[in-house]
Amino acid sequence: MRSVRIRILATLLVLAGVGVGGWQLLPAQENSGKTITVGTTDAVTSLDPAGAYDAGSWALFSNVFQSLLTFEPGGAAPVPDAAKSCGFVGTGLRTYRCTLRDDLTFPSGRKMTAEDVKFSFERVKRINDEVGPASLLATLGSVDARGLTVTFHLSSPDATFPFKVATGAGSIVDHTRYPKRALRTDTDTGADGTGLYVLKTYTKNKRAVLAPNPHYEGAVKETGRPIVLRYYADSEALEAGWKAKKFDVAARQLPPALLAGLSPSDPNQRVTEVDSAETRNLVLNVRANAPLHDRRVRQAIAALINREELVSQTYKGTTDPLYGLIPAGITGHATSFFDDYPKPDAKKARALLTEAGVSLPVRFTYGYAEGRGAAAQEAAELKRQLEASGLFKVATKGYEWTAFQKRYAEGKLDAWAVGWVADYPDPDTFSAPLVGTGNSMKNGYSSKAVDRLILDTQQDEDRSLATDSFRQLQEVVAQDVPLIPLWQRKEYVLSSEDVGGGQYLSDGTGVFRLWRLSWI
Repeated sequence: MRSVRIRILATLLVLAGVGVGGWQLLPAQENSGKTITVGTTDAVTSLDPAGAYDAGSWALFSNVFQSLLTFEPGGAAPVPDAAKSCGFVGTGLRTYRCTLRDDLTFPSGRKMTAEDVKFSFERVKRINDEVGPASLLATLGSVDARGLTVTFHLSSPDATFPFKVATGAGSIVDHTRYPKRALRTDTDTGADGTGLYVLKTYTKNKRAVLAPNPHYEGAVKETGRPIVLRYYADSEALEAGWKAKKFDVAARQLPPALLAGLSPSDPNQRVTEVDSAETRNLVLNVRANAPLHDRRVRQAIAALINREELVSQTYKGTTDPLYGLIPAGITGHATSFFDDYPKPDAKKARALLTEAGVSLPVRFTYGYAEGRGAAAQEAAELKRQLEASGLFKVATKGYEWTAFQKRYAEGKLDAWAVGWVADYPDPDTFSAPLVGTGNSMKNGYSSKAVDRLILDTQQDEDRSLATDSFRQLQEVVAQDVPLIPLWQRKEYVLSSEDVGGGQYLSDGTGVFRLWRLSWI
């Protein structure tokens, strides 16, 4: 994803173990086959890579499927995984070629070929599922395959294409097991990938059972322990499960009140806090028939939101206010929304609405995903802030995760809040997928100025040269307000005292490293 900066505040007992004896840091051999259970609220939309573009699904894809490239922990550039080598051909950044490893086999025993890679990428674009990752491959024109060589032809220069290849959108599937033009319908029984784990069983919204793949070959040299992922409906259920010791590691998302009260001195658990590039945005429907179509109405909303109160009241200080599309710590970060809307200003908001000629109060619907962290409390706080001005009337409603995704993708909501986990370590992951034409937010936003700036940022292999274009892009977004940045998360992983590796689970590269978990 980005050149991520990681700050581990406390990993209890690991450091204490150094003083007692280095042997205590090594995985216990007698526990090498013992299952580690991970609890999370991140639901899986689909086990088919063509039908999911969300954190829960891609966390599973990171472990079950392989991409041509991947990221090493904390890495800023992709490295070969299913590929032996990859690189641009020529100087135009429009042809990208990879040579596959020759020792990769699917669960069926069939060898992977470049035809499987070609099929996988073309299938994502062809199906173009409404909640799938096709938008991430917008610059991909066509794919050629011959033997173990695959060549990607891009419609425009795109220095970020290798990053996208390394994401869940680049998951390679067995072309004999997946339909060409539709999502696979039997994925509850498995998934055919060549990743570090084999999905043994999967029960939607309940659990996934993963076994180390003995045939894996790629960038990782040592496969991990058997894993069970347990899915919980909401943060409160996850907290109850943790307290009842139903799992060994709590990944995402425990309630803010619990996170705020965690003590690094508790000898019964390990607490890891990591700086994160995960953001949350209030997305606004800009379609012609929507009540927020007029840019001035959206600007009025931006002029009323108090991020400090939202972070303090709802998130108990476990997130930081965010004033730009690109989060702090990432190349190109800017505070455009602070520059344009420095403090809540009801007078400015009223003037904008008067200029727009709309009836007051402006009424609109606000949807959120049930069970996703503090989404319900967040919705209530934003509703309170907007209605306190007397300028807006907000109807809030929660939906089950998959229904929520479909509802906003079909334009049935006027506003909704969505968390955004970086797909790869580059600021591009916060621009094209969020505000480019045909973006994954599905809010109808399209800007020639934004699209031009996105193309500009993709033409520099030296990513530092794109900084000015990223900042200009954020200035346009702050004026058009297709979305409003709310906050940037701090990532917490909580584990029992006898499990190590939690600090490696998520580091902003988009890879969820279950294989790094181990018994101590």
